[in-house]
Amino acid sequence: MIAFLIRAAIFVVSAALGLIVADLILPDFYLHWNDWWGFVLAVVIFAVLQSVLAPWLFKVTHRHARALTGGIGLVSTFVALLIAVVVPAAGIGIDGPVAWILGTLIVWLVTALATWLLPGLFLKKKVQSARA
Repeated sequence: MIAFLIRAAIFVVSAALGLIVADLILPDFYLHWNDWWGFVLAVVIFAVLQSVLAPWLFKVTHRHARALTGGIGLVSTFVALLIAVVVPAAGIGIDGPVAWILGTLIVWLVTALATWLLPGLFLKKKVQSARA
């Protein structure tokens, strides 16, 4: 149960980092910082959709179009962003095709790196605290 909660926390933090980095880099990709609830909602919507869409899309493409399996992360990131933008209460907006393409790439790259690097940080602290 604790491992599940740690993985979920890492996924939410990585989603937040991806959205924040895209907001900082791209002028047409923006988070509504004046409404903290909208930001939290955008992060949660994106993280949940990403965690549900990626395995489902992998299963569908693996069964019907194996050549597309490598792009699952990008497709699920794009779809999760699309749905998060459509939800009116979520504090995220993306304007223009360039922001959609680059935003998808940035969010995908940052979330991939964060989900790869953050577990090592958490586990390192857990091992050090267990030794102490």
